Amino acid sequence: MKISWTPPEPRPGLAGAWDKFIGPGATNSELCLQWVGTVGLTAVLALINLNQCNELNWSTWQWLVFVLFAFDLSGGIITNATATAKRWYHRAGQRFIDHFGFVAIHGLHLALIAWLFRDGDWLYFVVYYGVLLAGTAVILRTPLYLKRPLALLLYSGTLLLNGSFILPTAGLGWFIPFFFLKLLVAHLVPEAPFQPETSATPPVNRSS
Repeated sequence: MKISWTPPEPRPGLAGAWDKFIGPGATNSELCLQWVGTVGLTAVLALINLNQCNELNWSTWQWLVFVLFAFDLSGGIITNATATAKRWYHRAGQRFIDHFGFVAIHGLHLALIAWLFRDGDWLYFVVYYGVLLAGTAVILRTPLYLKRPLALLLYSGTLLLNGSFILPTAGLGWFIPFFFLKLLVAHLVPEAPFQPETSATPPVNRSS
């Protein structure tokens, strides 16, 4: 294995747009893990909720948002944790605003949950969005060697908040754990992007 911080150039066209989303140069094993894991987790979550379909009494729109979020967050956890995504999203030139903006736009997820599934519970939105933005800012400003333990500490705090102070959303008890795992831990924490020796990208040193 080797460590390479220099990603290959994204491919042209639609393939390039995909590269910019998951990181260019993903290995077949990474792609397989992402697709199998994402579809598998989404299917399991859907089956769990189908078993309580009558109790939930969701509209078509609620089911569509549920499937979209299950797919997005499941895939986001796996994809953002890959070496290829770490190399791409933490490449040279990425600034505070780039990472903060990526996280901040996910406030739409929280807003839709508050609106569609919690009857306009905007306190839910304000609390979790505030925790998300504050946690993001702190992690980004923390020295590299402390980012991972701090992110896990903050993530553990959201689990306590979700189970003790704010009741989980019916049918979406997994949402807050998946949401914060994707953003605070999988995305924000830089990790050494180990690559197979067969990778064509030449290894370079990166100072921390």
